[in-house]
Amino acid sequence: MRAAVYDRYGGPEQLQVQDVPVPSPSSGQVLVRIEATSVNLSDWECLTGSPVYARIGGLRRPARRTLGSDIAGVVERVGEAVTRFRPGDAVYGDNLALKGGFAEYALAPESALAPVPEGLGFAEASTIPQAGAIAWQGTEKALPDARVLINGAGGGSGSFAIQLAKRRGAHVIAVDNGTKQDFMRSLGADEVVDYEREDFTRTAEPYDLVLDLVAHRSPLAYRRALARGGTYRCVGGSVGTLLGVLTVGAVTGAATGRSLGVLAVKQGPAFFEPIGALVAGGEVITHAERIFTLDQVADAVAYVGEGRTRGKVVVVP
Repeated sequence: MRAAVYDRYGGPEQLQVQDVPVPSPSSGQVLVRIEATSVNLSDWECLTGSPVYARIGGLRRPARRTLGSDIAGVVERVGEAVTRFRPGDAVYGDNLALKGGFAEYALAPESALAPVPEGLGFAEASTIPQAGAIAWQGTEKALPDARVLINGAGGGSGSFAIQLAKRRGAHVIAVDNGTKQDFMRSLGADEVVDYEREDFTRTAEPYDLVLDLVAHRSPLAYRRALARGGTYRCVGGSVGTLLGVLTVGAVTGAATGRSLGVLAVKQGPAFFEPIGALVAGGEVITHAERIFTLDQVADAVAYVGEGRTRGKVVVVP
C-alpha cells in the first residue's frame, strides 16, 4: 500500500509517500481501507515535534511513521475478539493512539471506531472525531445568554464550538485572523475579533466561558478577561502557557472566584458520535475547505499548521 511516512521531526519536506506493507490486525484491532482522513493541528505538532509534548513516546524520532488520526473508511479485515464490526462496514473515528490515516489502509482499535451515520459521506465523517470531541466538551458549560469566547474559532474544533455554543443559547464571540471573519459569522458567531488588530483579553465586558484552542498568552491576561465565576479552558498551545495556566492561573483564578485550567479531552465514540448525529441531521455543519490527495499530504499538513484553514482540510488516498 501507499503511505506518507516520516522518520525525523521537521517540516513538511520530511513527509514522503512510499510503498509499505499492508498491516495485519491483532486481537481487538480493525484494518480500515481509508477513504478520507482529516488533518488536525496535532498532525502538524507531531510532524515538527513541537511543542515538546508532541514527542511523547518518541523523544528523538517519531513514535509512528505515518500521521493522520481522524479516519473514515471501510472495514477490510478484523482481528480476533472484534465483535462490533465486520468487513464492509463504513466506520470513522479518532485513531490518535496508532495514527496511520495518511495511507491507503490503517489499523485502529475497535474501541476507537463508530459506524458512519447514514447519509454522511466519508470526507464529512473524517472531519468530526477529534475536532468534534474537543468542541463538545469545551462548550458543555455554555449557558443561555452567557458570553462565550472561542479563540481559534475559525478552525476545525472552533467551527464546531461556535455552533454548539449557539445551540446552548450563548452569546458567542469568535476570535481568529482577519481572513476568517465572514466564515465565523456564517456559523452563527454574534461577534468576531481579529486577533491581529484587537486584544480579546482587554474587554469592557468579561466572558463567562473562554475556550482557547491556541493558548499563547499569560494566565493573568486570561484571568482579567473572565467574569467572576467564569471558566477558562485551553486545549493545546505553548508548554509555557499550559504550565502557567496549571500553576499561576489556577491559584490566582481560585483566589478571585474564577476557574482557569486545561481541558482534559476524553476520546472515543461517546464523545464524537453526538456531533456526528447532529451533522447527519443537518443541525450542525462541517466545512471541508480543501481536499488533498495522498501525494499532496505535505501541503495539506502545512496548510493546517500555518493556521490558514477555515474549518477542516481532508486527505483522500
